[in-house]
Amino acid sequence: MKYIIALVGLLVVFGLAFIASSDRKKIKYRPVVIMVVVQIILAFLLLNTEVGLILIKGISNGFGKLLEYAGEGVNFVFGGMANEGAFPFFTGVLLPIVFISALIGILQFTKILPFFIKYIGLILSKINGMGKLESYNAVASAILGQSEVFISVKKQLGHLPKNRLYTLCASAMSTVSMSIVGAYMTMVEPKYVVTAIVLNLFGGFIISSIINPYTVTPEEDILTIQEEEKQTFFEMLGEYILDGFKVAIIVAAMLIGFVALIGAINNIFDMIFGISFQGILGYVFAPFAFIMGVPFKEAVDAGSIMATKLVSNEFVAMMDLAKHGKEFSTRTLGIVSVFLVSFANFSSIGIIAGAVKGLHEKQGNVVARFGLKLLFGATLVSVLTAIIVGIVLK
Repeated sequence: MKYIIALVGLLVVFGLAFIASSDRKKIKYRPVVIMVVVQIILAFLLLNTEVGLILIKGISNGFGKLLEYAGEGVNFVFGGMANEGAFPFFTGVLLPIVFISALIGILQFTKILPFFIKYIGLILSKINGMGKLESYNAVASAILGQSEVFISVKKQLGHLPKNRLYTLCASAMSTVSMSIVGAYMTMVEPKYVVTAIVLNLFGGFIISSIINPYTVTPEEDILTIQEEEKQTFFEMLGEYILDGFKVAIIVAAMLIGFVALIGAINNIFDMIFGISFQGILGYVFAPFAFIMGVPFKEAVDAGSIMATKLVSNEFVAMMDLAKHGKEFSTRTLGIVSVFLVSFANFSSIGIIAGAVKGLHEKQGNVVARFGLKLLFGATLVSVLTAIIVGIVLK
């Protein structure tokens, strides 16, 4: 039965993408089929094989160690502020971002990350049928983050047509930044975080290939990565540490605002209609949860968490999932978890448009105009990833 539901889910996702396509005649179906098959194989390897479990355990333990090291710095500054046995979200989840950001800076400075990103991107371009720039950008987005990635391609921004710009932005919204993966792993099982990151990489190409099909000529497909300004090691380190702290503060501010706002709206709806706002959204998103493979009896509650991610952000939704996770079956927990691991929400439209506008004002305005279509595509990527995981989960 789950395979029939998955097939219906795939048809719905591809049908919605096809309806939104800017040029249906240019859609290349062969790369789409190949990438869906690759997604299924990777999901199976990561979630159902000994090799995949060992790999994920290694990654999880690695991030666990990084969080331990980060904890030493956090405890030095904030130790004693929390009650014994308490786990403050800001110090336990968000502040370790500062340390991981510093590590990313070191890997950038030593040219390890640029080498990795560039050549993984070149390999991907052979599979997805897209340009080298698009492939590079997708890998770089998963490492550097949805706003920082545009700095590395700022020389090309002013020369890109609307369709290629859409693909770059779609990749940035469909992935997550490596600097906050550790934070996700404190709220969601690491195996689902890793699986979602890998599958979303291909999912972004699949949905963009349908919504926004085009062909890049060899002359147009020139990959020149923007070199960062020459800095000393400690200048770079200070910059990345401050950037990490800014991210932690921004996420904290967003959480304060969104959690409070959702609480107020839920209370108002409950008093007027006898049902919370999230409860209403749960019914709206329940059909999507069902075609993702969530059992019917859990679809409304799962849909509520999915909707929370869309209207607020993934952190708020992950907190909800952690709160109600024991009420879900293992299957539902896995499907919803991978759906949450992306930047596909309304606030990301402003973040990406603002990042591009800061580098090239005209192109920033272009991004703002297709913002809703961008969110639509990125949400379909999350649904597609969840369907693929639903196929391989037992």
